[in-house]
Amino acid sequence: MYKIFGTVVIGSLLLLAQAHTVIAQAFGLYLPLIYYQTPPPPGLIVFTSERDGNLEIYVMAADGSGQKRLTNNSVIDMMPAWSPNGKQIVFVSRRDGNYELYIMNADGSNQTRVTNNLVNDVHPVWSPNGQELVFASSENLGDDGEIFVINTDGTQRRVLTKNNANDGTPAWSPDGQKIAFTSDRDGNDEIYVMNTNGSNQTRLTVDSSGDTWPSWSPNSNQLAWASIRVANGGFSDIYVMNADGTGQTRLTDYANHDDDPAWSGDGRYIVFSRIGNIYTDIYRIKADGSEVVPLTQNESFSDNDPNWQPAP
Repeated sequence: MYKIFGTVVIGSLLLLAQAHTVIAQAFGLYLPLIYYQTPPPPGLIVFTSERDGNLEIYVMAADGSGQKRLTNNSVIDMMPAWSPNGKQIVFVSRRDGNYELYIMNADGSNQTRVTNNLVNDVHPVWSPNGQELVFASSENLGDDGEIFVINTDGTQRRVLTKNNANDGTPAWSPDGQKIAFTSDRDGNDEIYVMNTNGSNQTRLTVDSSGDTWPSWSPNSNQLAWASIRVANGGFSDIYVMNADGTGQTRLTDYANHDDDPAWSGDGRYIVFSRIGNIYTDIYRIKADGSEVVPLTQNESFSDNDPNWQPAP
């Protein structure tokens, strides 16, 4: 008997696969597993890894090749995000005693501190014009988390949310109009959206479990996020929805946690982290939920916090 698993969609490859099928069927042979992946879009993926003993920032190609370390410290570097032009990376580091925001060039050079506070600054993302950063922090030690904006030179730090709840994981829409974020102000983590000045804070998800890690599509029409819904058996999966909260669609169905979604520059793919038996790896998936591909495969350390370089 014969077997084909996967579809070839490019002219000559399709004819070749059909020819192999005919030959195998004629001779009663078993045709080995054939699976064709659509070539991923260009752009590097930046991520966090603990492979060298502590959390550091790395980059790799969209197919998982060419993994390269960018930071090298005895303390934690994590939560990287590309600038809109793909030439710089913002990240979080504890090298000066607490979690602060830093910026470096795409090759790891010129690492520069942006924030200098007694509180922790985390989850940074660039504004579409590349002049500001949105991030999670607090006004005083012990306060709940809020969403802040700061210029990339460290000036004009200002708060956008202010309530007796934890707000975090902000994401600035590529069209510059909205900031999505996570908040537990209504009892559990949900996805909210607001104007870039902090006004009109609106809830998008309503679920008894947790919804976190919003990420905008390049055209600002959709959001990907991670949801821990009862129907998932208590595990988080990757979902997408329209920018107004409608059309919520589940993309992954995995017996452990999928988190940290981020879109490719052309909007065709989403990269995310997946927890295996013990450690976390980075995967990519098409935006329609098909073709899940592992990019890192580790048995002794975790990779997470992926972020895809914007399209040139």
